[in-house]
Amino acid sequence: LQKSLNETFGADKYSEARKEVLTNMFSRPMQMALYFCTGILEDETLFRHYALNVPFYTHFTSPIRRYADIIVHRLLSASLGASSPIKMGKDAIQRQADHCNDRKMASKRVQELSADLFFAIFVRVK
Repeated sequence: LQKSLNETFGADKYSEARKEVLTNMFSRPMQMALYFCTGILEDETLFRHYALNVPFYTHFTSPIRRYADIIVHRLLSASLGASSPIKMGKDAIQRQADHCNDRKMASKRVQELSADLFFAIFVRVK
């Protein structure tokens, strides 16, 4: 999709803006990734990463960014024997994952509403 967008637009002063708007519009309906505790789910096909085509996948960034990343770092560290196991059961981990998912969805919704507001103001001014 990105390659298509790059090839479609010319070099005029509005091409980058058109590409950015369309990229945003195309990515909105995509399903968001969700945090979950693997100990809760029995169906291992749910661990798959569709776009990367790998059967087991976890994602994390720097643990200073999000609480979910801190949990993933701690679980991976414990599973590799580099630290002691965390003192959270799988139900507690799933509750944390659910909370992180709720906050992530709320943040995404606010971001979308902000973009819609900016666009409405832009159109009104022009």
